Amino acid sequence: MPSADVTALLADLRSGDSDAVDAILPHVYGELQDLARRQLRGERDGHTLNTTALVHEAYLKLVRQDRADWQSRAHFLGVAALAMRRILINYAKKRKAEKRGGGAVLATFEEGAVGRVARTDELLALDEALDRLAERSERQARVVELSFFGGLTQPEIAEALGVSEITVRRDWRMARAWLSHELREAPD
Repeated sequence: MPSADVTALLADLRSGDSDAVDAILPHVYGELQDLARRQLRGERDGHTLNTTALVHEAYLKLVRQDRADWQSRAHFLGVAALAMRRILINYAKKRKAEKRGGGAVLATFEEGAVGRVARTDELLALDEALDRLAERSERQARVVELSFFGGLTQPEIAEALGVSEITVRRDWRMARAWLSHELREAPD
């Protein structure tokens, strides 16, 4: 289904059409699965969330938002990436609380290294650093979320954020440098 048709379904969803919830899923399900696979790559064995569960949990959060102003398919997928990030962070926090660090394995921050193995506390440190970055530059934080957690390309990020690809590249470079510094300075 063309993006314009999905955008129309998203507008229907925004206006309260309950049939749109069921109509959208088949058209974005494959992309949501790709997002979830990227996010779960490198997870520890036996993780309680699999790709399907992460997709369904994120999708339910998305379609229950009665105030969402869905602008396009890319915007929807960007918000889906953020929802998946929040779900995984919540699971990591719960696991850390249960195991007090326990050496759980998740993903780490490095350009082009989505799925590289890291410990739960490193993922949580990244999450906290992203929150601090958002206080400085909301857009730079969104670029990192969409790239790192969502696996979106720079053109897709530019579309989702309504900015140029050059702006995305610049934000990515600046955010990456800032985050690298913050994560090096973070206490163990």
